Amino acid sequence: MKKIQFAVVLFLAFLTSCAESASNSPNLARESQTASTNNDNLGGGGGGGGTGNGSGRGDGKPGNAPLAQQVSLNQAENVQTAPTVIERKIIRNADLQLEASSPEESQQKITAIAESKNGFVVESAQSGSDVKSTTLNTVTMTIRVPAEKFNETLDEIRKTGTRVISETVKGQDVTEEFIDIEARLKTEKALEQQFIEIMKQAKSVSDALNVQRELANVRGGIEKIEGRKRFLENQASLSTVKVSLQTPAAISASSTGFFYRLTKSLSSGFDFALDFLLALVTFTIAILPFLLFIVLPIYLVLRYLLRKGRGRRSASEIAQEEIKNG
Repeated sequence: MKKIQFAVVLFLAFLTSCAESASNSPNLARESQTASTNNDNLGGGGGGGGTGNGSGRGDGKPGNAPLAQQVSLNQAENVQTAPTVIERKIIRNADLQLEASSPEESQQKITAIAESKNGFVVESAQSGSDVKSTTLNTVTMTIRVPAEKFNETLDEIRKTGTRVISETVKGQDVTEEFIDIEARLKTEKALEQQFIEIMKQAKSVSDALNVQRELANVRGGIEKIEGRKRFLENQASLSTVKVSLQTPAAISASSTGFFYRLTKSLSSGFDFALDFLLALVTFTIAILPFLLFIVLPIYLVLRYLLRKGRGRRSASEIAQEEIKNG
């Protein structure tokens, strides 16, 4: 009885091993087929007597364009299908118009706020509504701060003024464009590597020059894509805030109304009349040397010649009259 049980166990073990070998044989066949296919594709770039079936030449020259195109397209496909995790790229800008009793002090505070947020001032300008006034009642600024501190910076800038006249906040999502740029950049770099490999296998000067020309075009495209990528990264990482600070007097002066327009018209007319008088005086002073040194001498010479001619005619007339009378 024990011998029968032992024989059954051996038989079951034999069946199990046969089943495992049968399941592994298809995988081995597929691996060997894949290896042979890769060897056939790569065999066209070397010398030898094989024809390569269109994928390479047997005369020792580099592979044909279809091989390079096939490999580059495969690499591009693998790059595009590779999973990439990219954070959202949002360009955020703001435009603030504030009323402040002292725009110069508010300007200093905003500059300090930008520097405390690891930002900087791009542009700053000051102006006054009255030319004779020594105070500056209008200040415009442009600052850039890190995007993660955008809202915090806006809150602190609002506090520098007495009230907010207007506020505009804009956001532009460029994530899709950034992802497209990343994919194009990887594809172009894969194509660049493929051209480099082809150049290494070139056996003639003409082939090397052709490959180098194509490689230069690819690298030019890579530089353009990288430039656009850097621009988007810069705009998304740093937000732009434009601030306009005005005193209450400057704000009321910029308002519209009948009396304001009447006052402005009178002021404009007076300025025009004054400008006309000043222009007339300037023209007179400018033309005076021309009148003294050119026109006046010409006038005196002409006058002298005319008088001399009249004197000669009168003498001849007198002589003729005496001849007639005699």
